Amino acid sequence: MTAVLKHELRGYSHSLSTYLFCAFLLAFVGIGAMIYNIQSSVASFELVLKFVCIGLVVILPVLTMRVIAEEKKQKTDQLLYALPLKLTQIVLGKYLALVTVFLIPVAVISVYPLIFSRFGDVYLLTAYGSLFAFFLLGAAIIAIGMFISSLTENQGFAAGISIALLLLNYYSVKLSEYVSATAFGSVAGFCVIALAAAWLIGHLTKNEILAWGTAFMILLGVGLTLVFNRSALEGLLPKVFSKMSLFNRFYVFTDGVFDLTSVVFFITVIVFFLFLSVQSLEKRRYN
Repeated sequence: MTAVLKHELRGYSHSLSTYLFCAFLLAFVGIGAMIYNIQSSVASFELVLKFVCIGLVVILPVLTMRVIAEEKKQKTDQLLYALPLKLTQIVLGKYLALVTVFLIPVAVISVYPLIFSRFGDVYLLTAYGSLFAFFLLGAAIIAIGMFISSLTENQGFAAGISIALLLLNYYSVKLSEYVSATAFGSVAGFCVIALAAAWLIGHLTKNEILAWGTAFMILLGVGLTLVFNRSALEGLLPKVFSKMSLFNRFYVFTDGVFDLTSVVFFITVIVFFLFLSVQSLEKRRYN
């Protein structure tokens, strides 16, 4: 794993995309600091991070899109399978390299609250708690982007799908508010989700059994709930989306609450998508 990590870091150190990523992220933070901290004379650095998190939706998928997709396109992924390493170690090495690249601008950003505290009353515990959550949010997005990259050889497609999924997650709570709060409104919403999940899984994995099996399980669960506990479906969609939203979990920290359940949620998302990445490579190896 260490050898893969060093190799990836060496490659990123010579890649223009790495420097562009760091520059864009720091530019986002600088614009946010100018708007919220300097022009508005507000000492809350959490507002800056809240503003910047939408930028992660775009720039992190661009960073992760080539991590495995490029290997497949160049057919160099065959060399990975020949290494005397487990696929779990290879995936972890690549993932830790991406997290290290992300950590570089985050380390620079961590100095900002200290600078602002010299000119105003900055609550450093909340600021650094939010920065920690910001790092976990980025790490979760990297894991998701890495999994999407493992499913295709097309870098642009990997980036596009990742951005679309993250935008859906970002706006999911607001979109769910337009769905009727009745039980049938929730059923209709989950039917759309089941069909969309079936199409996406089928398109990415080319496995129709897995795609339609996933849709069937979602619809079966909704149907059983409708029959035996209809009242539980009332207003359920916004609640589910709120719990599943990475960004809503992050906003809890910017509101001044260090939520351990959200930390566990981020770590669970990371582990889950890294596991899926390993399984995706295992499937390609035996195909």
